[in-house]
Amino acid sequence: MLLAIDAGNTNTVFAVFEGETLRAQWRASTNAARTADEYTVWLSQLMGLEGLGRADVTEAIISTVVPQALFSLRQLCVKFFGTEPGVIGDPKLDLGIRINLERPDVVGADRLVNAVAAHAAYEGALIVIDFGTATTFDVVSPSGDYEGGVIAPGINLSLEALHQAAAKLPRIAVERPKKVIGTDTVPAMQSGVYWGYVGLIEGLVARIKAEYGAPMTVISTGGLAALFRHSTDVIEHVDPDLTMRGLLTIHRRAARTVQS
Repeated sequence: MLLAIDAGNTNTVFAVFEGETLRAQWRASTNAARTADEYTVWLSQLMGLEGLGRADVTEAIISTVVPQALFSLRQLCVKFFGTEPGVIGDPKLDLGIRINLERPDVVGADRLVNAVAAHAAYEGALIVIDFGTATTFDVVSPSGDYEGGVIAPGINLSLEALHQAAAKLPRIAVERPKKVIGTDTVPAMQSGVYWGYVGLIEGLVARIKAEYGAPMTVISTGGLAALFRHSTDVIEHVDPDLTMRGLLTIHRRAARTVQS
């Protein structure tokens, strides 16, 4: 089985694949100071609840945008599972796509993994919206090339900044308000953030499509993707497991390359 790990700025997701089937998935807050031993205790307990043991995992792959977290995650794979993981960004690991940027080495690993997964699952030119710590819009060509994109502050980051910078504004949860016009402070904040993000999504998608000059399919992923599913028509597909499937795709490609 394959252990796929995606370490983002806020959360780290662990998934176990048996062939093409996602057997189990777990999420933890990202903490660069967490040791491999701490990961081992936490993950072994969760795997046990799913009827999985350390011997079941024979391969691993890691994507991370937090360089400080990589050492412990790699050690987890080597010490606990006895396998050297593939790491997105390692020149030896072929992603199978071209990165059409002046500095391809600075693109976030998660954005490239999403591009690989989206191209494998959907046809034509694509816009991939990932609702994470940052909200990213990534453009993928019909041939699967990564063409660049847009990075905006994530919705939770915006809420926290609003709370921190304005003394009288409370910390609130993200949810769709019943009305656009808020009649109290909290509904007004929720409306501004939620409908403001809908406007951001629709506006950026329209501008990207106009600049690209060809039909494009829009896919969303990330923890908050489902929250906007029924609030705008520009999002055509919600794919919460996109990143993990991308890691699986990259690993399978690398394995075929080694065998050939």
